[in-house]
Amino acid sequence: MPEMTYLEAAKTALAEEMRRDPAVWALGEDLGRGGVFGQYAGLAAEFGAERIVDTPISEAAIVGTAVGAAMTGTRPVVEMRFADFALCAVDELVNQAAKARYMFGGQTRVPLVVREPVGMWRSSAAQHSQSLEAWYAHVPGLVVVMPATPADNRGLLKSAIRCDDPVVYMEHKDLWPMVEEVAAEGDDALIPLGKARIARGGDDVTVVTWSRTVHVALEAARLLEREGISIEVIDLRTLWPWDEAAVYASVRRTGRALVAHEAVQVGGFGAEVAASICERCFGHLRAPVRRLGAPRVPIAYAPPLEDQVRVGAEDIARTAAELAAAGR
Repeated sequence: MPEMTYLEAAKTALAEEMRRDPAVWALGEDLGRGGVFGQYAGLAAEFGAERIVDTPISEAAIVGTAVGAAMTGTRPVVEMRFADFALCAVDELVNQAAKARYMFGGQTRVPLVVREPVGMWRSSAAQHSQSLEAWYAHVPGLVVVMPATPADNRGLLKSAIRCDDPVVYMEHKDLWPMVEEVAAEGDDALIPLGKARIARGGDDVTVVTWSRTVHVALEAARLLEREGISIEVIDLRTLWPWDEAAVYASVRRTGRALVAHEAVQVGGFGAEVAASICERCFGHLRAPVRRLGAPRVPIAYAPPLEDQVRVGAEDIARTAAELAAAGR
């Protein structure tokens, strides 16, 4: 089975979809040179400047152009370089793309993918390190996707491009070099939106997470295994729609739930998951649902300060162990 990095998997997915459907194209800053992380390298040579389009430095213009192009029959893939920069195009995405299908009574659709690299990465500081998934999950009409593995980055991007609704596609920058075997090709690689993945089975505590924190939770599971504690790690993969059935089934079995994410805990999407678990699994819970997220502070440039706001494997392991001890 071939190995791919997280970055290469997404590039392969985009190339496959562009070959399959001539309506698929990509636009953003410096795409002709391969993109800021190299995630478009070589695509301009294959597809030309009409389908790998370099744009001016104006996020509002980029997304506004893509919204109009999507409404008139194409399937644009927008590169925002950093999720932080996409805030300059919130009106086009939130007030136009997310609402057009509803406001026109279904007479138009906006099959648009906006790629937003997220998360802490190499001391990128407060304006280049944010995880803002909760903002988009709050907006009716948007699909929100956060892949955690190369295979998922390939399969979910393909599904996002084929989706008839606007998709905010958030890739963690720290995962670009991650390598794994990616066996599926073509349509076999497709991963349905809204379907979670059981990253690790367990019996004592359910840990619900997504993006890079999936790997942190898996490390916590290995730490806890030495203590005889078994945690089930659920990778949501898609935040909206999210796989409520998979989460509830796991929590009803384990009786304990922890939701962990890199984003700020206050108002984070973990609060939605935790509240939903409380409402739907109340009679099965042996302990209160717990959350872990970053404190409500800007992300520092200095690595030691950056580490202070990270949710680490030890944090997850400690909280999960407290939950496992409760209700026995």
